[in-house]
Amino acid sequence: MNDPAAPVPGKANELQTRIIVGILLIGVALLAGYFGGMLLWLLAVLMSLGIMSEWAGLTGRRDKRLMAMYALSVPLAIMSPWAAGPSFLALGLILGAAMFVAVFDRSIKLAAGVIYAGLPALAVLYLREIDKGILVMLWTLALVWATDIGAYFSGRAIGGPKLAPQYSPNKTWAGLVGGVILTAALSFALHVHWGLSFYMVLLSIPLAVLAQMGDLFESWLKRKAGTKDSGTIFPGHGGVMDRLDGLIPVAPVVALIMLVDSWPTLS
Repeated sequence: MNDPAAPVPGKANELQTRIIVGILLIGVALLAGYFGGMLLWLLAVLMSLGIMSEWAGLTGRRDKRLMAMYALSVPLAIMSPWAAGPSFLALGLILGAAMFVAVFDRSIKLAAGVIYAGLPALAVLYLREIDKGILVMLWTLALVWATDIGAYFSGRAIGGPKLAPQYSPNKTWAGLVGGVILTAALSFALHVHWGLSFYMVLLSIPLAVLAQMGDLFESWLKRKAGTKDSGTIFPGHGGVMDRLDGLIPVAPVVALIMLVDSWPTLS
């Protein structure tokens, strides 16, 4: 007789694959973030183009996917260390590329994807270049990871009321709270050991919620498109958007905060 409490082999293998791939992706991101320069730019380009491709598929514009990716390639090229880098010029070109796509496609759906895919790449590259950029960028990435991990495990362990069943049937309020708590704890550890401003620790709480909102937004897109994942490139994780849905809104907000001098910064 099968033990009902025993783990289901398929589920166990899926979780194992998810953990291994997740660790590898985090390792790649940390290495690129540490070295910065061309390596980080290449990773940002791949990230951005992957998001653009999947956005086109989710919004029913797969036939115009390459056109949108070519348009986005112009601002991405300008962000290169060999060009202007992450600058207001690159921001202007992202908006210009979006306008071009909107006119060419006669729709704002695909054009919105250019902004959705381009802004996080610009933000990550900008954060790496500011004072104490490694710490700020690490914190930005870590808070998104912590939110995702905390929400996943606390949601599975506790369950309870659904967060937004009309968008994502699996996310719970317990998962949201667990993600926020783990994010705040990790940010506090960075404050104690690496000198992250305590204001940033407090800021990690609404940013963790924002990361979850980014996750819900992508879930809504997938539900409208009638698909489980945005792609299949990462075993156990799905597509690029599945992996970066929290970072997409968080990175630009953190970059904007760091850009405005009046906000408290790292001590």
